[in-house]
Amino acid sequence: MIPQELLYAKSHEWLKVEGENGTIGITHFAQEQLGDLTFIELPQKGDTFEAGDEFGSIESVKAASEVYAPVACEVIAVNESLEDAPEKVNDDPYGEGWLIKVKITGPTEDLMDASAYQEVTEEDAH
Repeated sequence: MIPQELLYAKSHEWLKVEGENGTIGITHFAQEQLGDLTFIELPQKGDTFEAGDEFGSIESVKAASEVYAPVACEVIAVNESLEDAPEKVNDDPYGEGWLIKVKITGPTEDLMDASAYQEVTEEDAH
C-alpha cells in the first residue's frame, strides 16, 4: 500500500513530483490511523508554505490531526470535492483523495522513498 513512485514525509504526507509541480496527500497508513474522516480543512490557492508548515487539518470520528507541507511550495489547486466527500481520502488516499496540487519551491532531498517510509510505518505501528 506504499506506492514506489512517491516521496514521503515522516508526518505521513506523500508528494508526487511532476516536473516543477506536485500533488500532496496523506498516506494510506495515516488515513487508517485516523479512521473515518468527517471534515477536511485545506488552504487557499496561492498560499505558500515552507517544508514542515501546517497547511490544513483533518478530522475523523477518532481524532483531529494537522497536515504538513512535505516541501516548500505554493498551492495551485485544492481538491474541493473533499468538502462534501472527505471519505475519498479513506477510499483512495493516493488517487481521488489527494489534498492539494502545488508548485514546488524548495528541495525534496529530505523526503523519504517508499522503502524508508515503510520502515517509519512499521515503527509507528508498534
